[in-house]
Amino acid sequence: MAKKVVASLQSGQGNHYTKVIKMVKSPKTGAYIFKEMIVHNDHVEDFFKLKKEG
Repeated sequence: MAKKVVASLQSGQGNHYTKVIKMVKSPKTGAYIFKEMIVHNDHVEDFFKLKKEG
């Protein structure tokens, strides 16, 4: 899967996007899970301001 993501970002516009990873605690089990997304550089701060989702 990582190869597809990297290949799609190498089309010349990849430097405008960032892969962000956020650790959130699951309300059901109490274990930590990781939320990963590829977002535009303008929306990185918004990703980290979002409330945690279960």
